[in-house]
Amino acid sequence: MPKMKTHSGAKKRFKVTGSGKLKRHHANSSHLMRKKSKKAKLRLRHAAIVDKADERRMKLLLCMK
Repeated sequence: MPKMKTHSGAKKRFKVTGSGKLKRHHANSSHLMRKKSKKAKLRLRHAAIVDKADERRMKLLLCMK
């Protein structure tokens, strides 16, 4: 059986933490920022952890399982 290939889009979007969780960036932070409050923009800056419900699917894309 051939090797599994890592999903190219997923490898650009997720980073693996030391404990094996996946870090992701927030959506809605690329343009149209003038209508968002300073507080909203500040929250979008920080990375988030992938939700437990989606983690298995994302790890399959990254060939981690």
